[in-house]
Amino acid sequence: MPKPRYLTDIRKIEAIPPEQREKMTQITDKFVFRVNDYYLSLIDWDHPEDDPIYQLIIPNDAELDEYGRWDASDEHLNYAAPNVQHKYGTTALLMVSEVCGAYCRFCFRKRLFRNDVKETSMEVGPGVEYISQHPEINNVLLTGGDSLILATNKIRNILKMLREVPHVKIIRFGTKLPAFNPMRIYEDEELLHVLSEYSRPDARIHVMAHFNHPRELTDHAYRAIDALQRAGVIVVNQTPVLKGINDDPEVLGELLDKLSWSGVTPYYFFQNRPVAGNASFVLTFEEAYHAIEAAKARTSGLGKRVRYAMSHASGKIEILAVENGKIYLKYHQARHPDWYGRFMVLDCPPEAAWFDDLPGADAILQKQQKEEVTV
Repeated sequence: MPKPRYLTDIRKIEAIPPEQREKMTQITDKFVFRVNDYYLSLIDWDHPEDDPIYQLIIPNDAELDEYGRWDASDEHLNYAAPNVQHKYGTTALLMVSEVCGAYCRFCFRKRLFRNDVKETSMEVGPGVEYISQHPEINNVLLTGGDSLILATNKIRNILKMLREVPHVKIIRFGTKLPAFNPMRIYEDEELLHVLSEYSRPDARIHVMAHFNHPRELTDHAYRAIDALQRAGVIVVNQTPVLKGINDDPEVLGELLDKLSWSGVTPYYFFQNRPVAGNASFVLTFEEAYHAIEAAKARTSGLGKRVRYAMSHASGKIEILAVENGKIYLKYHQARHPDWYGRFMVLDCPPEAAWFDDLPGADAILQKQQKEEVTV
């Protein structure tokens, strides 16, 4: 298949009525817009505004509503060195790309793709140096942006640098490309060779894919997944549960099935973060939990491996259950080491959609802060 043609000007998508395109420029003037003709071909243009792929990628008026926070998980607190976030002991995030293949309209890092924001540079040397000086770090996530959109030579150089750090065992790529531009993966033999070279039997490379809807799992996507797996790469998937896109249990169950059938581990279903402009995508805890459980009831044990979690400033919190006005939570990872595995039962108002919305959450966070000061 020919390489997808990328568009950054919404006015060039002729399937959208001209007056609507002009209106959307108010949004794209503020937030970067980037799409390609392959991904646009997945949209049902006879019924675009009811189409989940359309909603994932095409700007909507609600994005201009800035209710919420730009950095909902306080990532700015996690920077330990240039381009390195080090929130959890064994894991570092290395920001390697300012560009995404697809600028998803719900992105939790939307702040990075505002035209008036410059949070990071893409010089990875100082970040790798920091990682090399911290032997507790055995797991590095290459993110940004989209780490697989980088030129193959750049990817090779980053992998070479990280493999020269003996304590780094897991290298992960955070990427939307298997869904958005799978041809970039399966047509680049050099990329596959590089991944195969650096994905060792004792230290595998992982691709953290972002399939949000089962319609993204096309023949091209399966071909990309297969190429990665044949190169010795482990592919897993994570997606937020998104209102109007994948919150139907039948749709979510189909996603779990298609992923597990192709050998892709369903890793996380995320509670969508309360990022400014993203309210139209956010479900309450109760809505998301029941959609997830109904979807899991439709799939095999392999599909049921998925965890429902939220990436809160205080840690990654697993949502175990929401029943009878209560929410049952556990710290899957925590900023404060003593909170790993801590179990919590809190009241859950019907409108609650984030940890901070829960009665009693403030007291828990204050307790953590006091313990950090004590340490």
